[in-house]
Amino acid sequence: MKSIDLAAIDLNLLVAFEAMLEQQSVTLAAEQLQIGQPAMSASLNRLRRLFEDELFVRLGRQMQPTLKAQTIAPGLLAALQQIRQTIASSQTFHPATSDHTFALGSSDYTSFVLAPPLLAFSQQTAPLLNFRLVGFEKDSVGTLLEQGAIEVAVGVFPHLPRQTQCEPLFEERFVGIARQGHPALKQGAMSLETYVNHSHALATLRRDSVGAIDRALGKQSLERRITLTTPHMLVLPFVIASSDLVAAVPYRVALRLASSCQLTIFELPVETRPWMVSMLWSTLSGHDEAACWLRDAIKTVCHSLEPAAKAQLSLHRTVGLP
Repeated sequence: MKSIDLAAIDLNLLVAFEAMLEQQSVTLAAEQLQIGQPAMSASLNRLRRLFEDELFVRLGRQMQPTLKAQTIAPGLLAALQQIRQTIASSQTFHPATSDHTFALGSSDYTSFVLAPPLLAFSQQTAPLLNFRLVGFEKDSVGTLLEQGAIEVAVGVFPHLPRQTQCEPLFEERFVGIARQGHPALKQGAMSLETYVNHSHALATLRRDSVGAIDRALGKQSLERRITLTTPHMLVLPFVIASSDLVAAVPYRVALRLASSCQLTIFELPVETRPWMVSMLWSTLSGHDEAACWLRDAIKTVCHSLEPAAKAQLSLHRTVGLP
């Protein structure tokens, strides 16, 4: 392939090509670029010599792109967009005026807990920012972070991918949920025997019916009946509210949905270990101003939620409220 000397090419010609493609008019393209029509015509002639093609021909009142122009357009437009993004990302980040879009790796659970307060915080301090919540497989999270497909990932990360940093956000644990007025609950509690002999629902991303509760029961040579499994954790509260099934869910999910779904939260009669929800990011973005703002915002939001969660947990333990 013939080597192209970019130093000999005026990259403004690519911007002129883009304007012609959008406007399909020399006059309108000149207005878009805020240059005179003769200058736009000169740029078009130079583009024609560069690509050895007419590129745009008049059909009726419009300058229609030729087959070659249509062929080269995707690559040239992508290159211009990449240049714009590169320049924009290198500029100082001002949260109050930035319209940056952040991509966060997040499950349905972490999205449920984090997204509402993060959006509320952003609307107060950075109203033009946008957020995309992206599901991810743990095996691929390191690659997504390294490639910049996501800025941070929130979840449980027992094994850190290469070139990543991790910071704990909050501790989580399982509690039981049942519909209000469930006959198996006595004063807001359930015995181990009753719990084991009851029908359960389980949220699991794996195609099996074994969760943390089953492993804890197994240590006591006990086994429960799982009537329903689903990969969608947020289905459980609504299933539980309309049946006699019980389920174990993270406390923050139970707390948020107890009132709206008419659920009773109860302490599990089997001991399970709490876990830490953390934030993961690539060392490549460690000093990026926008990424630093996002990480600080997530930490601020999570820390502000802790006192309320602990107070509610204490209340449930003390008086057994539903």
